Amino acid sequence: MNGELSILRLIIDASPVVQSVMVVLAIASIMSWALILGKSRQLSQAKRMAENFEQDFWGASDISGTYSKLTMRRGTLDGLERIFEAGFSEFGRLRRKTSNDEIIMDGSTRAMRIALSRETDIIESHLPFLATVGSISPYIGLFGTVWGIMNSFTALGNVQQATLAMVAPGIAEALIATAIGLFAAIPAVVFYNRFTTEVDRLLNRYENFAEEFCTVLQRQALRRGTADSELSQ
Repeated sequence: MNGELSILRLIIDASPVVQSVMVVLAIASIMSWALILGKSRQLSQAKRMAENFEQDFWGASDISGTYSKLTMRRGTLDGLERIFEAGFSEFGRLRRKTSNDEIIMDGSTRAMRIALSRETDIIESHLPFLATVGSISPYIGLFGTVWGIMNSFTALGNVQQATLAMVAPGIAEALIATAIGLFAAIPAVVFYNRFTTEVDRLLNRYENFAEEFCTVLQRQALRRGTADSELSQ
């Protein structure tokens, strides 16, 4: 308890510059933890929705039925649902306008690529903030430490005989700034690396599905082309 009170006293008695550094680091730490919790929920939900959609998609016998279900809640689609909806919607639109399979497949692939790019932006959002906190927090804390130590040694110039009791509080309050900087930086770096790995896996899953779905659409286009050629004969 005494240790906690002494640390609190050191923070209160610190110079305005060191206190400002501590406040900035505390705010950065709070924001990064809020972001960590939010991003954890977002990625968990995205993975769960991707698993559920893939099970429904590959288990369905009719792609049009899956598309019809999704169009009923078009404003709430995420992840693979949005990629599928974009590709199949463009596929159907172009198929009604042209019989050129190459144009149809190029348009469908481009629509899915755009949807994938938008999903990538959503999933990777706020990750740069964690990287920034993890990289600059130690330096901000170090700045506060250097400033506090500099003030401590400057104060020694005004006395004839320096003692450890005179310089120790200033050095201690300065080192607290470094400790807070590390406290903010370490979780940010750890979770940034973790989230980056999870995001890469999730985006790879999205890309694989888009490629597989392109193959499915191509087979449908070829079947229609074969049926049209048989009718013309």
